[in-house]
Amino acid sequence: MRKIIVLEFITLDGVMQAPGGPEKDFKYGGWSTPYYDEALDKIAEEQKQPAKDLLLGRKTFEIFASFWPEHEDIWPGINDVTKYVVSKTMKKSDWKNSVFLKNVDDIKKLKKSEGSDIQVSGSGNLVQTLLKHDLVDELWLLIHPLTLGIGNKLFADGTIPAAFTLVESTATPSGVIVANYKRAGEVKTGTMGA
Repeated sequence: MRKIIVLEFITLDGVMQAPGGPEKDFKYGGWSTPYYDEALDKIAEEQKQPAKDLLLGRKTFEIFASFWPEHEDIWPGINDVTKYVVSKTMKKSDWKNSVFLKNVDDIKKLKKSEGSDIQVSGSGNLVQTLLKHDLVDELWLLIHPLTLGIGNKLFADGTIPAAFTLVESTATPSGVIVANYKRAGEVKTGTMGA
């Protein structure tokens, strides 16, 4: 069985929308840029290697497909891995090794198949769907020291209760906390102070 690893840039209040640049109708696009330092660059490079198969929503796929085919020197292997795209409208792409999935059942079949781990970047709507259906095995979060108050959030209504174990963490000089979590099972409840 393949693991699905979600890698996200988020704010302290859980916003994941437009960390790298402007986005229509969202005035805070590019919020992660001031925190990008040498340490974070090194961590981001390590998380990309070796290149893993990708699971992407349509919007993120379109952004990636317009950039990465001509910039593989920045992310070696990105063009050779399989890019699984969840879309109801998109059926094909010129970016090699692109495979289109229609729904959650297709994602479940992919997860049960043989192959490398699968990494999800961006793809907010897709990540919300994965969390609602308990399909996330690991969360690799780059938590930035700011709040935005508005924007699409990583954990929205409908996310199932789930426990995660912190596997690794570090902080960069700019204050970004890098935290890797592994799915640990069901949420345990109890009483405090009993």
